[in-house]
Amino acid sequence: MTRAIESIQEVAKGYDAIILDQWGVLHDGSEPYPGAVTALEALQGAGARLAVLSNSGKRASENEARIAAMGFAPGLFDQIMTSGEALWQDVRSGRVPERSYCFVERAHGDANSWAGGLDVTICDVPETAEAILIMGLPENAAAADWQDVLDHAMTANLTVYCSNPDRASPRSGNRNTLAPGALAHMHMENGGNVVFYGKPHRHVFEAVERSLGGSRLLMVGDSLEHDIAGAHGAGWDSVFVQGGLLRENFTAGDAADTLAELCAVEGVPAPTYRMELLA
Repeated sequence: MTRAIESIQEVAKGYDAIILDQWGVLHDGSEPYPGAVTALEALQGAGARLAVLSNSGKRASENEARIAAMGFAPGLFDQIMTSGEALWQDVRSGRVPERSYCFVERAHGDANSWAGGLDVTICDVPETAEAILIMGLPENAAAADWQDVLDHAMTANLTVYCSNPDRASPRSGNRNTLAPGALAHMHMENGGNVVFYGKPHRHVFEAVERSLGGSRLLMVGDSLEHDIAGAHGAGWDSVFVQGGLLRENFTAGDAADTLAELCAVEGVPAPTYRMELLA
């Protein structure tokens, strides 16, 4: 049974490290959630090792700068790992073989920033690419905006890499926005070849384990599909944050019953703990 807690301090001493999702746990894309910075500083002060594991298509260094600008000092975290970082490392090592990509990016220039240090070609059109990489979507994007790119990928049998499996992402004003995973899942459901990098897929959890060491790890996240299911598959305990991505489901009724229903619908094991917001 999932245990309700008010603060991670209640359970932190039982773990070698605490790994936190970014959007929906640390911040809403614009500013930190109330009390999040203070909570992490208190955890660090009590001797906890902290890390970030994010389904962000960008490199780890860019995410470190983003969260530092919101008030999370870089010294808080022993490691920041992103799905974009994991993919970059596999392209550099040759585990991912393609060397020319057509990118779907959140903002112009994101692809160039991500590809720095790699011997790859950035293609303006899918017809000259060996693969498609979906790393981000602009705000208020619609899946139909990239239908031509996905149609060519299907026709040419190109692999579509997705370095952010999230289908939606929390934003300020209690709203969610379409995320890259929605586009990639649509393509896969239509028969396309998709390779996902990020939670809940095992390799990003393994990358964190190799870096941090320890056998007792705790994942804090707001996505049952990615954070909670991924942590369970990796053998980690987990904390589900109710006030993130799925917050609208917890505005009424009994939170324990709501969580049990959501887990049943999504086919996800129950998290070890649950809490309203990071504290």
